[in-house]
Amino acid sequence: MSLYVLSLVLTAAVLHAFWNLLSKKARGKAPFIWLMYIASTILYLPVLLDKINQGDISFSQPVLWLSLGSAVLHISYFLILQKGYRSGDLSVVYPLARGTGPLFSSVAAILFLHEQLKLKATIGLFLILAGVLVITGLSFKKENNAKIMAGVFWGVLTGLFITLYTFNDTVAIKTYAVSPLIITFVSGAFSIGLLFPFVFWQKDEIKREVKQHKWTIIAIALLSPAAYILVLEALKYAPLTVVAPAREISILLGVFMGSRVLNEADVRRRLIAGILILGGIIALSLN
Repeated sequence: MSLYVLSLVLTAAVLHAFWNLLSKKARGKAPFIWLMYIASTILYLPVLLDKINQGDISFSQPVLWLSLGSAVLHISYFLILQKGYRSGDLSVVYPLARGTGPLFSSVAAILFLHEQLKLKATIGLFLILAGVLVITGLSFKKENNAKIMAGVFWGVLTGLFITLYTFNDTVAIKTYAVSPLIITFVSGAFSIGLLFPFVFWQKDEIKREVKQHKWTIIAIALLSPAAYILVLEALKYAPLTVVAPAREISILLGVFMGSRVLNEADVRRRLIAGILILGGIIALSLN
């Protein structure tokens, strides 16, 4: 991995962990996500127009279809992630969401593509599962179990949708040479339309979100696409098996932020779990 690619991926990891912290604190629902997409479209429109003016970007039919698929998957991802943050701790939901994505990808390759389960992959899967068990299995207080298991469920489900949209967008970048900015922008614009029927009747909730979380919405609207565009840009110069594990340093940042900023409990245990999950991702990438 070149220094340029490494800088892209590590910057993306920091931005990603930070906007997830903001998202956890906001605890938003569909109107929050809809407003975030609107703000993001407005913020990135000048950049898109500049790129089009320079002739760096072109539209095609695959761009539209892949962007629509990306929009559906990203909306599902955001809704599930926000549900997870309303139900559980950042230091539980975040590492599981980031860690189970590679786990699902590897299991799917073994089951459906008939890839052989090699030693490094076995170690990687074991480490990720061990990390999940460390998060879930060592709390014996009944009042904590429900919250932890809710965080585990939504975190793992989020990881599934991370796998799906990453595959969709990687196909767009690698196979059809779609610009990272284009697929991020167009999928965001599609998302505004797709979410509109669900938020149209929630005008009071929209007003409340604007009043209470205006700056949070703007910050996430700027940082979330920026982090993802950086990763997609890195994928133009390095394979997914290299980029994916490097970006997951954000797992440790997420656990740290959850403990230090949000004062979540069991920081040592969750940090150990995060290290296990990160180690598993790295092992899978070496397979």
